Amino acid sequence: MQTITWTGEMELGISDIDDAHRLLLEQFGRTAGSSDDDFHASFCTLVDTIEADFRGEEALMEDIEDLALNAHRAEHARVLGALHHTESKVAAGDIAVGRHCLELLPQWFLLHQSTMDMALAHAVRRAAVSS
Repeated sequence: MQTITWTGEMELGISDIDDAHRLLLEQFGRTAGSSDDDFHASFCTLVDTIEADFRGEEALMEDIEDLALNAHRAEHARVLGALHHTESKVAAGDIAVGRHCLELLPQWFLLHQSTMDMALAHAVRRAAVSS
């Protein structure tokens, strides 16, 4: 299973986003390494961590009136929908589907971070300059 380790190259230069992403990757690693007995609880913590990250990004976008908010929020909603669907299966004992989800998340995260979150970081910097 692919895991992601935070590196300085991943920094977007916006401390709130970078800190949230660091925490997210740490929890991702803990969940990936959890035993089957602990997997459900760890997966729920991962979903909670992702939800907090998304709320923070969306609040930031609202604060700067970022025009990309709706598209970014829709992307977050799609991911959360899949995670909540997966969590219900994990709660019912299907650990394999949860582990499969963990195999897909790194690819999604890296793409999302290098596209939508990078654009958000640029928007935050532009808003700071113009205020």
